[in-house]
Amino acid sequence: MSKLDELIQEYCPDGVEYKKLGEIATISRGGNLQKKDFCSDGIPCIHYGQIYTKYGLFANKTFTFISQDCARKQKMAYPHDVVMAVTSENIEDVCKCVAWLGNEAVAVSGHTAIIHHSQNAKYLTYFFHTEMFAAQKRKLVHGTKVMEVTPDTLKAITVPVPPLEVQREIVRILDNFTELTAELTAELTAELTARKKQYEYYRDKLLTFDAHEGGASDVVWRTIGEVALVTKLAGFEFTKYVTYSDTGKIIALRGLNVKNGRLNLEDVKYIDESDLSKLSRSKLHVGDMLFTYVGTIGQVALVDEEDRYYLAPNVALIRCDTSIIVPEYMRYYFQSGQFWDKQITRLLQSSSMKNIPMEKIRKFEIAIPPIEIQQRIVHVLDNFDAICSDLNIGLPAEITARQKQYEYYRDKLLNFSPLSQS
Repeated sequence: MSKLDELIQEYCPDGVEYKKLGEIATISRGGNLQKKDFCSDGIPCIHYGQIYTKYGLFANKTFTFISQDCARKQKMAYPHDVVMAVTSENIEDVCKCVAWLGNEAVAVSGHTAIIHHSQNAKYLTYFFHTEMFAAQKRKLVHGTKVMEVTPDTLKAITVPVPPLEVQREIVRILDNFTELTAELTAELTAELTARKKQYEYYRDKLLTFDAHEGGASDVVWRTIGEVALVTKLAGFEFTKYVTYSDTGKIIALRGLNVKNGRLNLEDVKYIDESDLSKLSRSKLHVGDMLFTYVGTIGQVALVDEEDRYYLAPNVALIRCDTSIIVPEYMRYYFQSGQFWDKQITRLLQSSSMKNIPMEKIRKFEIAIPPIEIQQRIVHVLDNFDAICSDLNIGLPAEITARQKQYEYYRDKLLNFSPLSQS
């Protein structure tokens, strides 16, 4: 029998009493401090927006302060109070909270509820992150663009209230589990970062040629304009003939669809097939490379399917001479550190451009080894890329699985048999 089981058997063998939050806590609104009131030193303060972005479940120090004069006009939370953000742009963030575990009072902004109680502060905060609480919260939320839960309505939330000895043991267990989950997440994230750096190093090593310094004689250097068609679609021409649709067969590839060397089709717009005859010059073919030259500059992807994609504005089409360049080789080269450091980064640093003109793209230089060497490089990098892609899928999935496991265990610990009424 675990220590928790022993404590439950000793202190609440017949079940745990469920109480309304208003029975075990007083709930008040936060004050009116604003970000403009922040200063470098003074009275610690918590702004409601920071609860979403800066704080974890618990805090014993703040990121910001206000002056003594400003603090006199504010609402304060005291050690072991729970500060809850009661407005948000989405329902998931409404009622996110932090337990204040500092040794002094802390000023609290508006759009918050200050929950003053006699329970274990960590226990309550863990409960406020369970699905049991979320299900009740969803019934209290109102609003459309801004979601809100009125602090007074929180009094109706039902909370399992075991004896403090049981609460402390649950907190000890969840603190340990939280720490272990955080360590595992950090390790997996570090592994993912290391593999990505390893891949980039290996790719850049394969694609580094020193022909300009008298290196390999079988590598020639050409400008992109010498070995490929580089063009774009005029925005006014496209909008003149095309109306986007959310459904269809033919996809207009925009800048946001070009990411990390691949087509990203999570958010696509379609072209009505009746418009295609007016857009013949924007039709894309297998092997065409897309290059983003506005906004997020330098993203590339290859077209991998015929009769499905058309070029949208703000993306350049680079259609190489395949007797000279293997399209996949060109894609990898455009992602290499050598290409970025010597051409894109240098170009952007030397000007105030927020986009790259077509004539600049045509002047980009590319190292061109013999076709068979290009194919060999592509084969090696495809294999390495496949391994890294598996890691990119597998490790984040592992992190998500561990987080779900933690949430499941937490919710199980905080779900008690109700106290028998007999």
